[in-house]
Parts: sequence; C-alpha cells; structure tokens
Amino acid sequence: MPFDRGSFAFTMFELPEDLPENIVDLFAARKAGTLDSVTGDPQIGWVTGQGLLDTVIDAGTAQIGGIYYLTLRQAVRKIPSSLLAALCKREERVVMRAENREYLSGKQKREIKEDMIEKHLNKMPPSLSGISVVIEPYSRSLYVGATSNSQIDLFVENFYQTAKIEPLQLTPELILEREFKTTSAQFPQLSIDGRNNGDISIGRDFLMYLWYYGETVGKLQHPEYGEFDLMIEGPLVFAGDDDDKGSAETTVKKGGCPLRSAEAKAAINVGKKLKKAKLTITRLNQIWTGTFDADKFVFSGFKLPEGEEMDEVEIFTERVENLGVFREALVSYFKAFASAMLGDEFEKTQTAVREWAAGRDGI
Repeated sequence: MPFDRGSFAFTMFELPEDLPENIVDLFAARKAGTLDSVTGDPQIGWVTGQGLLDTVIDAGTAQIGGIYYLTLRQAVRKIPSSLLAALCKREERVVMRAENREYLSGKQKREIKEDMIEKHLNKMPPSLSGISVVIEPYSRSLYVGATSNSQIDLFVENFYQTAKIEPLQLTPELILEREFKTTSAQFPQLSIDGRNNGDISIGRDFLMYLWYYGETVGKLQHPEYGEFDLMIEGPLVFAGDDDDKGSAETTVKKGGCPLRSAEAKAAINVGKKLKKAKLTITRLNQIWTGTFDADKFVFSGFKLPEGEEMDEVEIFTERVENLGVFREALVSYFKAFASAMLGDEFEKTQTAVREWAAGRDGI
C-alpha cells in the first residue's frame, strides 16, 4: 500500500475535532463485503491498510504504532470492453442467421448487450482499487492516497458517513482562514508582469513565490524542526490565471535546466505562472521531494527521507513522522508567503519578484 514504502501520491487533510472513541468499531461496521457479493455496481467499504482483502478491522489491525491506517476499497465486476464487444458481435451474427437478416436494429443490439452482461458478468473476477488513509490522531492530521477530485470526494463522503466528521483539506484557503483570519477574496494577486491577469490563483502565486524564494533566500527557520531549504525543479507546467485553470498550458522539460530555458522565460513574460513543478525541501541530510500541483494542493511521485529504522512498525511510524515534518515545513513556507503578501511589505515583495523574473536568463 502507498504509505508503507516507496513513492506515492497524497492529499493532506485535518480533522476539526477528535476522533470518536469507538472509531475502530465504526470502521468495522462499514467494512467491505465479501467478493462473492460484488456485482456490476461498485461495492465500497473499509479494509485495513495492509491489503485490499484484509476485512478484519479491530484495534490490532486498524493501527500501526498508534496511527490508524485503513483503505477505502472499491470492488466491482466488469466485462472488459473488447471481450464484451466480441461477445455481442458473435451473438448478433447468431441472431441475424437465425432470422435471415442482414442487420439488426439499435434496440436489438442494446438487448443483446444487456443479455451478454447478465450472462457473463458474474464470471468475471472482481476488480479492486483502494484509497488509503493515514490518520495521526494526536495532531488530527490525515494523509489520503488520492489526488483526483472524484477520489477525494468519494473519500470525504465515506469518511463522514463512518465517523460523522468531515475532514478538511489543507488548502491555501484553510490556512488563510485559520492563521490569518482572512479569505481568498481578500488576498492580493501577485502580478509578475505588471498586469492584472484575471482571476487570482493563490496556489500558483504561492508556487511562483517558492520558485523566487528558493533562488534568492531558500532557507526558513522553524521553531520546532530547525532550518529548512527548498528548491524548485522541472519539468514545469505554466498556466495563465485567466485560462480557466486548465487551457493554454505550457510544459517545459528542456534538457537538464528547464528553469533557465527560453520557454520558461517566455511563459513568465506573457503572464503565465507555475501550476505544477517538482518541489524539494531539505533539512540537514533529509530530503522530501515530489511533484506539487498548486491548483489542487496535492503531491504525486512523492519521496520521503531515507529511514533509519528496520522494524516494520518503526519504519511506518517514522514515515508518518516525516510526513508531519514536511507538512509543517510546507505550511511555514505558505505562512511566509502570505505574510509577505498581506503585510506592509507587499509592494516591496512584488517588486522583488518582478525584478527576479525579469532578470532571469533564457538559454
């Protein structure tokens, strides 16, 4: 499962209140059903974080080192499209020969397709997928192995149905509300080319600021975790703030230095901002790195620092601890960004970012 080892994709959440004392029983009450009961309609339920077939949920299986680790499993039977098409075509030929016809109506074809699904669906093995979640109860932090809107919505809905608590995704809006008592509507736009570029995208402004900050200052002091440093790397995805957050994107992968490419400079010059890039944060000899999607505030291909523990429980808890450290670092960098944007230093900060952008070489 994704949080145990290797690289993974994830979205960060937090809980607005403590978990219920009987949370394990609540997960067990909504556990996944048997595979024999799976049909063409998705069957959704909880399993442990150890495997998609581990449906025994109790205090021993739902936790590792005091950290909850579960998976929202989805199971469904499907007939592969190519197989279903072949079955339908064969049956259509049988019907045409029996009725001495050269073609069938659309209604007859639909009826044949429905009949083939009914006859063959239960012969298909269930298709399994899952959304893993790590819950650190003391900090009320959640790490969810999903990045698409549909997966996130599915997780939030089912978690709420289980625990009666709606997890809050860690976003710029949430941090602004919690730390600065303000909203995205009151947040100024970082205009790098001197023009108003349409609707504000705080995530993109933040990523552009991180790029500037990483090349000019980089280091940040955290009161508990010490000094961090950061770096932005390619490939880079640029987009304009008025592009409906998806169209007119520019992807730069040029050679070993996409950040210094002519394509990157040209994108900045026409008012585009970073939408997605590889973000690396370091502390001493520890490295956290992954692709950051600024619009969604999610990470993919994410790698944690190399662990020192050997025991499986210790390895897992160390990985979750390192996720917590990364979370603190990211929030701290965002708070530095927001403070610069909301305070008296806004014009000075914006001017510095513009001068940095204008002075970049394009090779």
